Amino acid sequence: MAPTSGVRRIVLLTLGWEELPKSVSVHGSSPAERLREPVPGVLLQTDGGWVLLDTGFNTALIRDPALRRRFYPSVEYQPILPGPGEPIEEALADIGVDVDDIHLVALSHLHVDHAGGLKLFAGKMPVHAQRREVEYGLSNHPESERHAIFRIDFDDPAIDWRLADGEAEIAPGITAVPTYGHTPGHQSFVVDLDPCVGGGGFVFAFDAADLTENIEHELAIGGFIDVEPEDTIEPIRRLKSLARDKGYPLIPGHDPHVWPEMTRQFRDRFGPVTT
Repeated sequence: MAPTSGVRRIVLLTLGWEELPKSVSVHGSSPAERLREPVPGVLLQTDGGWVLLDTGFNTALIRDPALRRRFYPSVEYQPILPGPGEPIEEALADIGVDVDDIHLVALSHLHVDHAGGLKLFAGKMPVHAQRREVEYGLSNHPESERHAIFRIDFDDPAIDWRLADGEAEIAPGITAVPTYGHTPGHQSFVVDLDPCVGGGGFVFAFDAADLTENIEHELAIGGFIDVEPEDTIEPIRRLKSLARDKGYPLIPGHDPHVWPEMTRQFRDRFGPVTT
């Protein structure tokens, strides 16, 4: 059944970039092949206000020299910020939205490039995630840090967690779909558009599938926790089936070609943001 009320606008945000070996995104790729991948955020306008999916980096861990050495010691992985301020605030300012206009945040998972901006929202609004993801992040220190999940990003008593055990409606037109493997509680999102903007929708894979080739060729992703590489293909197939059944495009999480192109397409479709 089509939703009676759905998302009225989609805005893709690029909250930075990361330079890394392609093998992080596609298992078995040559470590010598490197990519500059966008760090994604998805801003969704609903009847209740703006919803933000993912929050980018914790800028303090990158800009402070001592913290950067502590948290980013490897030259193989390099985080890149887009400007001198907070990427979320800067990206929102560019489209005329204030951080305080956001009323809900949902996380695909707790990796450094997705949960680092939570400091802007702690104590201000609900934060949705999978229960098993947060429990892993808080209970397996320092194991989780070896997998680029930094407890400092989300171990905050002020965060108003709303934890799901499986599929969950985050807001009208926004459904979290479990895609465990990349991390223990990774989730992707189905976005149903309101009929007033033409209906239809999109499936956002986030890190269940970084690149188009993960989807088209069903290639295992390079990053995973407590599973085998081939186990990461099953969530991709599930997302493809879900997208096919609904007639929605499936958007990879970090594709350096798809993300900017979809950013332009959404801007052209929905026009300038008015708050």
